[in-house]
Amino acid sequence: MNIIKKITELKIVPVAVIEDSENSIPLGKTLMDAGLPIVEITFRTKAAADSILRLRKEFPNLLVGAGTILTVQQIKDAIKAGVEFIVTPGFNPTVVDYCIKKDIVICPGINSPSFIEWGIERGLNHFKFFPANLSGGINMLKSFSGPYPHVKFMPTGGVTNETLIEYLKLENVFSCGGSWLVKKDLISSKNFDEIKSRVEKALSLVNSEVK
Repeated sequence: MNIIKKITELKIVPVAVIEDSENSIPLGKTLMDAGLPIVEITFRTKAAADSILRLRKEFPNLLVGAGTILTVQQIKDAIKAGVEFIVTPGFNPTVVDYCIKKDIVICPGINSPSFIEWGIERGLNHFKFFPANLSGGINMLKSFSGPYPHVKFMPTGGVTNETLIEYLKLENVFSCGGSWLVKKDLISSKNFDEIKSRVEKALSLVNSEVK
């Protein structure tokens, strides 16, 4: 299945910071058991590539992306580990162009019309809206819908269960990303029961509130 289509169907992308790759497998199992077979592993730690490698090997049906990608070398490391999509915090032309050239799915971060148009010029129409809460949130995305009716966004940054629903009700939002479901301290302390509870609650809200 097309990766963007799959992300759109799942509606939520948990963004995980894993400091010990040993925690990747129980995290993957927790997400699968909770009914959300997707995760974005950030490249903020040395454990990122190994965590992706372990997840891809153990859970073939778990969609695994790499986030906080800043360099081409990180892309290469992520792809080698088996990652299926790339997410960046900002719009780095070198990184974006490399992914396009290599036919790698990328969702670059933007928060202004100029960056949107940089992406459109390259044939992209799906972007990460980051940091969502500090960049105008709901109102900013509504304003984007006028000049860019064919563009879709994944708000990330400050998303909560409450704003999750508000965002997903917008026609130009295809998914929401964030760490509120899989907070770093919950992963580090192996509190996977709490993570499962948070994921299930979010999914319940989405299923009841979003068509």
